[in-house]
Amino acid sequence: MIAAIESFDEKVSLYVMRHRMSPRLHKLAQWYTRLGDGYVWALVVIALFVRYPQAEVWYIVKRAFLSGGLSLFIYLVMKNIVQRPRPYQKLKSILAEVPPLDEFSFPSGHTMNNLAAGFTLLSLVGDLGLVVVIMPITWGLLRIYFGVHWLSDVLCGIALGAISSGLAALIWFQVLNRS
Repeated sequence: MIAAIESFDEKVSLYVMRHRMSPRLHKLAQWYTRLGDGYVWALVVIALFVRYPQAEVWYIVKRAFLSGGLSLFIYLVMKNIVQRPRPYQKLKSILAEVPPLDEFSFPSGHTMNNLAAGFTLLSLVGDLGLVVVIMPITWGLLRIYFGVHWLSDVLCGIALGAISSGLAALIWFQVLNRS
């Protein structure tokens, strides 16, 4: 099963490498995917302060921080257990066109960690949350295009981000006994 997933991932990555964007769009996509390094969250917090009372914003931020923190813990454990090489490390025809933030590929942290907080925001604020759910998915897909992730890294990052958000909600309401 793992061999079949790896074979499919390689075919997807090689296909994506053969279908390139225009140079201008390529540069824009590189800039956009770097927002997943965490920069976008400052803008999200500012948007929350513009739209909601301060006490509500702090509640939302604490919930999102718990989701992101739990996701980061799961991510770090999985990265160090699985230690999957990145596409550019395994296939010589693939170049890393954005800097990876760490050594290993699985799971996609840009997708997983940002989605954990994004799903929490989606459950609390709706429309703004929808934006911060869509963005990490597109960042993950672009990171396939830029040679630093496999498709299965991104798909598992989506699933693990959702799981992290759900576990954080469970911890918030059951363990921390907050409403």
